[in-house]
Amino acid sequence: MSAYRSLRECVADLERHGHLARVDVEVDPYLEAAEIQRRVYEAGGPALLFPRVKGSAFPMVSNLFGTPERTRFLFRDTLARVKQLVALRGDPGAVMRRPWRYVGLLRAGWHARPKFVGSGPVMAREIRISDLPQLVSWPLDGGPFITLPQVYSEDPERPGWMKSNLGMYRVQLGGGRYAQDRQIGLHYQIHRGIGVHHAAAIRKGEPLRVNIFVGGPPAMTLAAVMPLPEGLPELAFAGALAGRRVRMVQRPGELPFAGEADFVICGTVDPELRLPEGPFGDHLGYYSLAHDFPVLRVEKVYARADAIWPFTVVGRPPQEDTQFGAIIHEITGPAIPAVIPGVHAVHAVDAAGVHPLLLALGSERYTPWAPRDRPAELLTQASAILGQGQMSLAKVLIIAAADDAPNLDLHDVTGFFGHVLERVDWRRDLHFHTETTIDTLDYSGGGLNVGSKVVIAAVGAPRRALPAEVPADLRLPPGFSDPRVCMPGVLAVTSPACAAAGDGALQRFCAALSPSDAINRFPLVVLVDDSEFAARTTNNFLWATFTRMNPAVDIEGVAARTVHKHWGCEGSLVIDARRKPHHAPQLIEDPAVTRRVLEWAAPGGPLHGLF
Repeated sequence: MSAYRSLRECVADLERHGHLARVDVEVDPYLEAAEIQRRVYEAGGPALLFPRVKGSAFPMVSNLFGTPERTRFLFRDTLARVKQLVALRGDPGAVMRRPWRYVGLLRAGWHARPKFVGSGPVMAREIRISDLPQLVSWPLDGGPFITLPQVYSEDPERPGWMKSNLGMYRVQLGGGRYAQDRQIGLHYQIHRGIGVHHAAAIRKGEPLRVNIFVGGPPAMTLAAVMPLPEGLPELAFAGALAGRRVRMVQRPGELPFAGEADFVICGTVDPELRLPEGPFGDHLGYYSLAHDFPVLRVEKVYARADAIWPFTVVGRPPQEDTQFGAIIHEITGPAIPAVIPGVHAVHAVDAAGVHPLLLALGSERYTPWAPRDRPAELLTQASAILGQGQMSLAKVLIIAAADDAPNLDLHDVTGFFGHVLERVDWRRDLHFHTETTIDTLDYSGGGLNVGSKVVIAAVGAPRRALPAEVPADLRLPPGFSDPRVCMPGVLAVTSPACAAAGDGALQRFCAALSPSDAINRFPLVVLVDDSEFAARTTNNFLWATFTRMNPAVDIEGVAARTVHKHWGCEGSLVIDARRKPHHAPQLIEDPAVTRRVLEWAAPGGPLHGLF
C-alpha cells in the first residue's frame, strides 16, 4: 500500500522494492550531497539515503521523485482516483452521466478532509535550526536552504484550513544577515498563494503566522507544488493523493501543523522586516541573486524521533523537479480544455526553464465556414492562458491550431517548432506585452519581476519549406560567424560578446541584411555566444535561447517595420540570445568536489554503480 504514514515508511517501502540505495559514507551537506544527487538523477538512478551526514544527527534522502516510474510507484494506489477528481472539477456533470464510474471517489473525498488532532509524532523533540542538515547545493549559494519545504499559512481575515495555502517557497536557513537560529529567509515569488495571506496580514498590521513542514508522507510534498486554483486547499489534494486524511495538530491560539511531518518550523513573518535572501542556484540554470525578502522569526522547531531530512537539487533542467512538472501535467493536463475553452493542451517546456517558454494547441472556430488564413480565436485563447494561474508568468507563448494538424504533439518540440515556423507570418503573428511581469527567477528583463512577453500564433497551410542545412550562398555581416542549424528552420550564429546592454549588435546584424539574402530561408535566427553549443542538442537551443532573451528588447528582424503600432518583419525573425552583463551567473560545480565524488564512483567506492 502507498498510503504512507511517514517519510520513513515510504523510504522503507522504496528500499524493499529496489528503488532506493544507501550511501554508506559520511557525506557533507555542503556541495557533496547535491553533486551526488545531480549525477545519480542524470543517470536515472534510485532514491538515495544518506545515513551519515556531516554536522547533523539527521539522515537525508533525495531523488524520491527522480523517475516517472518511481513517482507513480509512490502514488500507485491513489493516482487514478485523483486524476478523476481533477477531471470532475472541469466537468462536474460527468457524475450525473456515469455515476457508476465515480463510486470510488467517495473514499477519496473523505480522505480530502484533514483530521485535526492534539499532538503528533513530529512533536517528539524540540531542536534548533542549526541542528538541521545545512544543505548548500552550489558554490555561490548564500547559505543553506530547505529545498523541499511545505510552507503553510491561512488567510488572517478568514482563518481555517479551507482558505489555507500550502506552497513550496524557498527557505534560507542561515548566512547573510539572518540571526542564527532565530531568523530564516522566506522567498516567495509573484503569483503565489501565500502572497494573498501576507497582503491581508499587512493590511491588518499584524505578523503572518507561518508553519514550515519538511518531510512526512510524499503526498504533502507534491501537494505543495501543485498549481491548484484559489479556493481548493492543497491539504485536501494531499489527503486524496495520500489515500488517508492529513493529520494536523491544532492547539488553541496556534496555527495548525502537519503532525506526521519529519520537521516543523513555527514562526511569524514580520509585516515590515525584510533582509537579503540568496544567492541561490535555481532551476533556470543560473543563480537568483540576493534581494530583500520577508523574514520568518523562528519560535519553535520540532522533529520526529525517527526524522529524515528530504532534499532535492535544482539547476539547469532536467533535474528531479522535472518529474514534478511531468506528474503535474499528467494529473491536471486533461482538465485544461474545460478550464480554458478551445484550448486542447499546454506544455511548459522544462528544458527552457519552464516559465520562459509555453507551447499550446488551440482551436479556430470563429468562422468555421471560412478559410483559416490568420489567427483569430487563438489570440483570445492566448490571452486566457496568460491570465491563468502560474501560466501568467510565461515569457514566450507559442500557440498553433490543432485543426491544422490533428496529430501534432506539444512534447515533440522539434515537430511543433517546425509546424509553427512553416506557417508563421512575421508581419502580423507577433504580439508583444511590454513593461509587464515575468518570473522572479528570470533575469533577462529590466529588473526583478519586470520584463516583457510575446505571443506567437500560427494557423493555416504551410507557407514555406524549412531548410535543414546551411546554404552555400549564406552571407553574414562582419563579426558574425559559424552558422549552425539547430533544427529545420532555425539557425544559430556566433556573435560578438555583449559587453554592455544595448550594444547594438542585434540591430547591426539585421540592418546589414535584406529580404533577398539567403539567411531569410530560415524563419528564425538566433544570435548566441557559441553556435556549436546551441546547435548540439535541442535542449541546448531551448535553454540558451529562451533563458537569455527579453522579447521586447531582444527580438528584431530583417526588414522590420511598425504599422498601426504593430511590429513585424519581412524576413527572418532574429533573437539576441547572448549573455548580457545584467544576467545572473551560470551555475558551475566546484572542481574539487567533483573530483571527490567521481573518486567515490570508481570501482570499490561507495557510489560505484550509481552513475
